[in-house]
Amino acid sequence: MPTILDHRGEPIQRAQLAEPQTARLANLQSEFATHPSRGLTPIKLARILQDAERGDLIAQHELFQDMEEKDGHLFSVMQNRRLALVGLDFSIEPPPNATAAEKSMTDYARDTVTGHIKSILFDMTDAVGHGFSPIEQTWGWVEGQQLPLTAEHRPQSWFQLPQSLGMDRNELRLRDSTADGEALVRYGWVLHRHRARSGYVSRSGLFRVLAWPFLFKNFAVRDLADFLEIYGLPLRLGTYSPSATKEDKSTLLRAVVGIGHDAAAIIPEGMAIDFKNAAQGDNKSFDAMIGLMERTMSKAALGGTLTSGEGEHGTQALGNVHNELRHDLRDADTTQLAETLTCQVIYPVLSLNKGLSDIRRCPRVVFDTQEPEDLQVYSEAVPKLAAIGMRIPVSWAHSRLKIPEAKDGETILVVPRPEQTVSPEDRSPPAPPAPPAPGGDRQQLRARLAASLAEAVSTPTAEPDELDVLAGAMMDEWVEAHDPMRAAVEKALATATSFDDFSQALETVLAEIPPTQLVDLLARGNFAARIWGMLNAPKKPVA
Repeated sequence: MPTILDHRGEPIQRAQLAEPQTARLANLQSEFATHPSRGLTPIKLARILQDAERGDLIAQHELFQDMEEKDGHLFSVMQNRRLALVGLDFSIEPPPNATAAEKSMTDYARDTVTGHIKSILFDMTDAVGHGFSPIEQTWGWVEGQQLPLTAEHRPQSWFQLPQSLGMDRNELRLRDSTADGEALVRYGWVLHRHRARSGYVSRSGLFRVLAWPFLFKNFAVRDLADFLEIYGLPLRLGTYSPSATKEDKSTLLRAVVGIGHDAAAIIPEGMAIDFKNAAQGDNKSFDAMIGLMERTMSKAALGGTLTSGEGEHGTQALGNVHNELRHDLRDADTTQLAETLTCQVIYPVLSLNKGLSDIRRCPRVVFDTQEPEDLQVYSEAVPKLAAIGMRIPVSWAHSRLKIPEAKDGETILVVPRPEQTVSPEDRSPPAPPAPPAPGGDRQQLRARLAASLAEAVSTPTAEPDELDVLAGAMMDEWVEAHDPMRAAVEKALATATSFDDFSQALETVLAEIPPTQLVDLLARGNFAARIWGMLNAPKKPVA
């Protein structure tokens, strides 16, 4: 069997893909988190982050897990960012100028890995906070094809960076009790690295930025809890006689402490408890500190505060700006996800089963990040633009509005034209308009012409009658009268640079055309229509 290389040119061992690599590392399976967030101080946090830079990632990523569990606001903003990616539609597209074979491989990839991608997409987004997200795959044979069957997210604390000089400080390896760790099996992992910051993988996670606001917020919350425990309670001061024994003093102390919570206590004769002023102050300073740290978290994770519900004085315009920033983050995240899925999911399946050897000709994952446009704005603007002569492709409108085009044989939506149902008894000939006087108002003449043409176009007739024959004869004569009008329109279009210029130019050139011929034509047509109506009007019975 020929040697198969991955997208980096490294050889692939098919036999290693049948069993999870971590199954041989029992020390990892038996580990439990140490929860380094307990007793976290600025000095301890700085030491954890420095150890991660030196290759020891355990405490840093266990701290990151604690941060999400303990801080509801942090969990919320991170979920917003992750779910914005998971909810996007995606497709697998062929490379540019694809051949028939490459299109066939693209169809094969769609059929085999689309479901697998959906199952691992949420776990991959865990890399936004940690900097990387390791997902271990197990491969198996399905109808003669070697495909990924299972995928399990592994804790980031299972990994380390090599310690030997000269080795890549960005190479993540499994911890196996050696200095450099164990290299990852090719195609056995989907290792998504998210670059929230530039630099080494140990410093690229977003949680490193969020760790300090998390720490200072915890200080404020702890102090607020202490304050609320004594707020409004008076100071209790106990006095005892000089002859009191140690046991008497302990009894008095328990009474002073207990009376603050139980409102009842007993003390020996000769002792006293004095109540001083209640504890003063308010919680505004604590709330200010907590709010400041939460806004800092939102800015770092979402690019703004108004999209997470924290903006108290923000305008709608500012909210739209913050929302656009969140879209920019989402688009950048999808670009990195698509790159990992293409190289570590699609390419392995095609190289093992279809012999693909060039990553540049591999089908690509494409996320749909296009926002649907305002339908009302487009429904008003597009007809107006088309009316002034813009040639707008239908495919462009479908793309902008995110409305799919109907395929052959699919039922399409139509707007039915209302039909007027009039009984033959109630039908009467329409009153003919009065013929315009020669040399009359030109604007009124044009309005009547437009109304007559619009009515003729929009009013369907079932069968041609005498009026249809008359209209046809008039249209035959209209061609001769229409030529000067068409010349006037073309002249106005040639000199106009905008719609307003066109309207003014058209008014000018139309004023130069004598309306005598048009008036004569309409007058003869109205006369013939009136005679036809008088001859064919139904006779009403005499009462």
